[in-house]
Amino acid sequence: MKTNPFQLVAGAALAALVLFLLLSTYYTVDQGQRAVVLHYGAIAGESEPGLRFKYPFVTTVQKISIQPQTISYGSKDQPFEAYSKDQQPADLQLSVTFHINNVSRLYALYGSIDGMVNTILTPRVYEQMKNVFGQFNAIEAIQNRAVLNAQVTSAVIGTVKGPFLIDSVQIQDIAFSQSYENAVEQRMQAIVQQEQAEAVKAKRIIDADAAAYEVKAAADAQAHQIEVQGQAEAAAIRARGDALKDNPNLIALTTAEKWDGKLPETMVPGGSLPFLDVGRK
Repeated sequence: MKTNPFQLVAGAALAALVLFLLLSTYYTVDQGQRAVVLHYGAIAGESEPGLRFKYPFVTTVQKISIQPQTISYGSKDQPFEAYSKDQQPADLQLSVTFHINNVSRLYALYGSIDGMVNTILTPRVYEQMKNVFGQFNAIEAIQNRAVLNAQVTSAVIGTVKGPFLIDSVQIQDIAFSQSYENAVEQRMQAIVQQEQAEAVKAKRIIDADAAAYEVKAAADAQAHQIEVQGQAEAAAIRARGDALKDNPNLIALTTAEKWDGKLPETMVPGGSLPFLDVGRK
């Protein structure tokens, strides 16, 4: 029996249609995704991960990731410029990490994650970053990076609202102009030189105080020695005075003890010989 070519074509077309219908009756959603289910373009619900069925020609599905995603702002090719409180221009680099928490609302408002980022996230991030950065002068922005980052994060989370949650905002780099960097370096060198000079001055003062203390200590020791010697001499004088009071002949006796036995070569007329009165009462 001869096969009709038309029947072959019709059979192949029918088989392709059946296969297409079979493939159109199900879909899969991966872990980390959610699917927005549409009936004739209108949102009919959401689908969790797994194998799902749908109506051919009626149902369409939009899969949206709910995993954390990071958007970077500012680069060498496309700098993100902002001005500090003291009007110093700076090229900033920062990143924002977020995740979608309402896929149906995201699709209804923005159609996709890219649409949401371009419509609301990026403009608000630029706005809040410039506002907060403008409240810090250049030195504060460099020295208090953590405070600046915390305030930027708070401002972005507080003002950027939508079917998503901000997980973190990280300031990755702040680059000021080369002229300002040179001025900062010169200022820091001047501060270091001043601190070194103050340290040398403080050491000289300490050394001078130590030397003065040594001189004072030596003077106090000498004065104390003189005072002790004076007290000893005064005590000796008082002791001699008391001895003379009790024994008037002590002077003559002391003199006699020191006499070498020789009589004086000259004498005052009528004078008495020395020591002859010793022992008389």
